[in-house]
Amino acid sequence: MTIEQWVNDLLQWIPSTNVKINESLKKYTMTKLGGNADVFVMPETEQQAVAVIRYAHQNRIPLLMLGNGSNMVVRDGGVRGIVIHFALLNEIRIEGTTVFAQSGALLKEVSKQSAEDSLTGFEFACGIPGSIGGAMAMNAGAYGGEIKDIVTSCTVVTVEGEVLVLSNEQLELSYRKSIIAKKGYFVLSATFELVKGEQQQIDAKVADLTYQRESKQPLEYPSAGSVFKRPPGYFAGKLIQDSELQGKGVGGAEVSTKHAGFIINKNNATAKDYIETIQMVQRVVKEKFDVDLEMEVKIVGEEA
Repeated sequence: MTIEQWVNDLLQWIPSTNVKINESLKKYTMTKLGGNADVFVMPETEQQAVAVIRYAHQNRIPLLMLGNGSNMVVRDGGVRGIVIHFALLNEIRIEGTTVFAQSGALLKEVSKQSAEDSLTGFEFACGIPGSIGGAMAMNAGAYGGEIKDIVTSCTVVTVEGEVLVLSNEQLELSYRKSIIAKKGYFVLSATFELVKGEQQQIDAKVADLTYQRESKQPLEYPSAGSVFKRPPGYFAGKLIQDSELQGKGVGGAEVSTKHAGFIINKNNATAKDYIETIQMVQRVVKEKFDVDLEMEVKIVGEEA
């Protein structure tokens, strides 16, 4: 099958304005890196999303889901097959203490709306730049809170196109892990249970966490966020700092001088620059401290 045939078939379900050929992925990733997608699709409904997933499986077409692009590095050669982007699946609904959010809803927005409804429990996510889908896949967390603490259920689609509703226990959530990532499921939506709180305390906590993030993280540059998982018994940022790697990098990529756990796209970096900087950090930390830094970010696509 040709790419043109894929597009013609996809137009059965997806509006023509939401199907693009050879689309640059730089504008959809927080690092502002990467090549093009053969076919880029933005479903407007969950039914459309399921139809695309089933179509890709039935026709053996590689399929990559892109959330907010905050925890992903796309190689310079781009992505073969279909990239499905859930940004338009962004409904947020609050009923009492229950919060429903679709996969493409931004964590910051869900946290904000929860806080405005005097609900506590989602404040930790007020500064995380990802989407609900990505957060569910990696059990996103910050400042002592994690998705696993508040999620009650998650609706996913299997690679074959079967829709499942998974409970908190079935999600197998642990540090940066889940059954979603393990099985390659696609997240459609999730439901969270929060607690009524004092508005003043909620606002104060959000303000404090926002200040901590803005004062300590290099938000003025494109980046994939925190690059490495926390090694048992250590902090990745401290190891990198003690390895005197801040300000160093390859090409236009650099280990942030503001937060050693971040690698920034400082000066028109390529994905190759960014990935080689990651590898340099891993190599030096291993040599100095005999600690293996495991990536939190996902690297996808092909070399240029």
